[in-house]
Amino acid sequence: MKNAIYPCLWFDGNAKAAADFYCSIFNNSKIVNDTPLVVSFEIEGKLIMGLNGGPMFKINPSISLFVTCETDNEIERLYAKLIEGGSAMMPLDEYAWSKKYAWVVDKFGMTWQLMLGEWPAGRPKILPCFLFVGNQYGRAQEAIRLYTTIFPNSKMHRLEIYEEGDAQPAGNLKFGDFNLQNELFGAMDGFGVNEFQFNEGVSLVVECDTQEEIDNYWKKLTEGGEESQCGWLKDKFGVSWQIVPTILSELMSNPEKAPRVVEAFMKMKKFDIETLLRA
Repeated sequence: MKNAIYPCLWFDGNAKAAADFYCSIFNNSKIVNDTPLVVSFEIEGKLIMGLNGGPMFKINPSISLFVTCETDNEIERLYAKLIEGGSAMMPLDEYAWSKKYAWVVDKFGMTWQLMLGEWPAGRPKILPCFLFVGNQYGRAQEAIRLYTTIFPNSKMHRLEIYEEGDAQPAGNLKFGDFNLQNELFGAMDGFGVNEFQFNEGVSLVVECDTQEEIDNYWKKLTEGGEESQCGWLKDKFGVSWQIVPTILSELMSNPEKAPRVVEAFMKMKKFDIETLLRA
C-alpha cells in the first residue's frame, strides 16, 4: 500500500484553505479529496489529511513536518512563505547541525522544520517528526523501538545520541529516523520548558485492509495508552493514532450509504469492518 501511514492535521473549519496554501508553495502537490469534513492533499508527493474537527484541539510542535531543502533559494522561499502570518520558533540561521535551518509555525498553527542539506535518492522530501518533551522527555528511543516492532516493513536508521558534555543528558536522542510501513519518520528528545504534549492536533492515520490488522494495531498501540472513539486511540506516549479500514473512503463516497456508515462508526471505538459493510 503506497500510503499506509500518513499524518492528519486538525483544523477549525479551514482545512481547505490550509491545503490550498501548502499546495501553492510546495512542488508535486495536489488536492486528492475535498469534502466538508476531510480534505486530503499531497505535497512533494507526501499524503496528508486535513480534518475540519472544530475548536476542540490545536496543533502544536510535538509533531512537525521536516523538510529537506536542496538550495539556499528553496529554503529561503519556503521560510518566507511559511512565516507569513506565523512565527519563528527558531529563525532561519546557521546552527551547529546545519548551515541553514529554521523551525516555523505557520498561520494555520502547523509547525515545520526546514533544513538545508542533501536529499538522497529514494528518501522522501517531507517526513513527520516527533518531539519528546515534558513528561515524555527522554523516551524517543523507547518509542522508536516500540513502533518498529509493531509495524511490518519497519527499520531504524540513523540514531544520533547525546554524549557526555553535550547540551542534553548523555543517552538522549539528538535525532533519529526510522521507517514504519516503508514510510519515513523522525524523532528527537527536546529539553527546556514546554507546555505542549502530544495531542489530537496531529495524529497518524493507519489504513488497514483487514479486521485482523485493525485488531492487531489497536491492541498493541493501546497497551499503556487509551481508547477513544471512531478509530482513535492514544499510545503510551500520548501520540494519537487513527486505525481505519481502507474501505472506509469508498463507503463514504457512496451518497446513499455514507449516512448509515457514519451512524454506525459513531457508536464504535475500534472499527468493525463487517458492521460498516452491513450499514
